[in-house]
Amino acid sequence: MKSKILNTLFHYKVNFIDSSQTLIVVALIVFVAYQQININNQQQFSKEIDSNLTNLTERTDELEELISLIQEQNMNIQEVMQSDREIIENLERQFDRVNDNVDELEKITRTDPELLRKYSKVYFLNEHYTPSDLETIPRKYTYNPDREYEIEEKVYPFLMDLLEEAEDDDIDLQIISAYRSFDEQEQLKGAYTVSYGVGANQFSADQGYSEHQLGTTVDFTNSEVGATFSGFAQTETYEWLQDNAHRFGFTLSYPENNQYYQFEPWHWRFVGKDLADDLHDDNKNFYDLSQREINEYIAGLFD
Repeated sequence: MKSKILNTLFHYKVNFIDSSQTLIVVALIVFVAYQQININNQQQFSKEIDSNLTNLTERTDELEELISLIQEQNMNIQEVMQSDREIIENLERQFDRVNDNVDELEKITRTDPELLRKYSKVYFLNEHYTPSDLETIPRKYTYNPDREYEIEEKVYPFLMDLLEEAEDDDIDLQIISAYRSFDEQEQLKGAYTVSYGVGANQFSADQGYSEHQLGTTVDFTNSEVGATFSGFAQTETYEWLQDNAHRFGFTLSYPENNQYYQFEPWHWRFVGKDLADDLHDDNKNFYDLSQREINEYIAGLFD
């Protein structure tokens, strides 16, 4: 009986050991399988990550290429826009030049070319010439208040500015002669010829050669000198005219040692501010210039 029990227990122990070993083997197999599965999953995951990284890298490269292309296109667009701007600016400058030329041509066509001609024994002004419009000079600025003195209408505002500034500077300045017609000049020259003979040619123009017929020329005096003009060159009035008349467009027609008439410090002609300024700055006289040089100022005569 005891032997039987021992056999049974031994058999059970062997079976238990076999079962335990089996369980251990199974457990090991399961563990190994799990580990293998885990390794496989990790490898698969790693492959997916590598694949995604590869795709991401490729996508990044594509995006960088696209960005580069867009930047290049933007640069091309900017270059085109800059080129277009330059073309537009160039066209605007050309348009402005055309407009300026048109404006200048309009000014030239509206301005009487006779007003800048070199008369005084050079050009002849026919007996029918008269200024387009004349304005009467206020009597407060004239030497003889009982006589009417006239000046070309467009010259009038320049002359008024000169007279008013002289008045503000306490300069005794009066007008003793202005516009004279062809016939008036003929009568005046005749009277001088009777009195002075051929000597009248030294200080009086023949009819048709007088700047006074243009309506742009005046003779100045003051209350001290009056109609004699004697000593006018030594007066404060003449000194003021030398320093300031050009600013209003007036220039001395017959300075000392000119080739046409005797020195006439009282005789001033309107030639426009630009020309008068240039003559003053360059220490030149109107009749020193060629007619071609003078004609370049015709467009801006009344600017």
